[in-house]
Amino acid sequence: MKILVAHNRYQGRGGEDVVFEAELDLLRGAGHSVEALTVSNAAINPLAARIATTLSIADNAEGKRVMAEAIDRFRPDVVHVHNFFPLFSPAVFDLCRRKRVPAVVTLHNYRTICTGGMLLRDGRICHKCLDRGHFWGVAHRCYRGSLPGSLASAYMIAQHQRRGTWTRPGLRLIALTQFARTLFAQAGFDADRIDVKPNFMADPGAPDPAAPRAGLLYVGRLSREKGVDVLLEAVAGTGMPLRIVGEGPERGGFEARAPGNVRFLGGLSRTEVLREMANAQALVVPSLWYEGFPMVVVEAFAQGTPVIASEIGGLAEVVTAGKTGALVPPGDAAALRSRIVDLLGAADLAATWGRAARAAYLELYGPDENRRLLEAIYARAAAG
Repeated sequence: MKILVAHNRYQGRGGEDVVFEAELDLLRGAGHSVEALTVSNAAINPLAARIATTLSIADNAEGKRVMAEAIDRFRPDVVHVHNFFPLFSPAVFDLCRRKRVPAVVTLHNYRTICTGGMLLRDGRICHKCLDRGHFWGVAHRCYRGSLPGSLASAYMIAQHQRRGTWTRPGLRLIALTQFARTLFAQAGFDADRIDVKPNFMADPGAPDPAAPRAGLLYVGRLSREKGVDVLLEAVAGTGMPLRIVGEGPERGGFEARAPGNVRFLGGLSRTEVLREMANAQALVVPSLWYEGFPMVVVEAFAQGTPVIASEIGGLAEVVTAGKTGALVPPGDAAALRSRIVDLLGAADLAATWGRAARAAYLELYGPDENRRLLEAIYARAAAG
């Protein structure tokens, strides 16, 4: 197939960028003709550019122009969009429909149904916009605390729901978990057009079962919705070594109140992250929001590292309690501490869960299964 894969890069590299690049390599390795089309949020730093982008968030003329030129030049069999926000905008799917090119979009987050994109407000899960209308997100300034930004985001959601962007023929949607698929269907998306395909990664190779492992690991953005403060409270006074990988707006505050058994390693390369995972007894994902499908869970499973995660959203679907890790109520530091103590105090249990995690990776999250799922989705998109 000839596949045009489009992605709006963020200013800071994240999991969606990793997935975009991995799927490019996967498709090319399978013999498909693939062209990548990217735009970057680095281009919207000047004030004038930010204002113009805000005003065009629902229908970006420049994004449509770039997409139209790529379609006319490459003549793809299918267009696959990862992140469209904000420089492509959802209007590119109307463009694909007019040009009679089937399209696929991966719903990495909840941007299409939530003004803030996370279904989280004041540290708690919030469905207020889903239940009572998207302009509640404006009232609460859910998009970065900005009234204009929140208004633009809510308008984008409402406008494309009215247009039927997410329900018309010619578009298929990829949800990363069954939980996300159900949530989007409840928000009015056509469930028959939503396929479930998890994230994946290339096999880094089986971990050495004799290699020593020690302590806990957190990998991710250092911000409150990730539950890092809950994790710090959970390990305080325990002496359990915790290594924290990542950057974010709350790093300074987290470091200031972290106990002595916690080390902040900053941002590391992917190779270094995988090495840290191979050396850890468990990865902790204490998120307060639903998440999409964190790549760190796939990476941990591939390294035979069990995961202790919040029992929320898709995380509760990916981590099997008592088999590949443990689940705890989100925001409950005492429960998290208890699970950590149980696991780190039983080396045999950690090793057993680690082997199950590696088996889950090989069965569900390796490249071969993901390629099969992706090709089947493209075939369904081409069939209408």
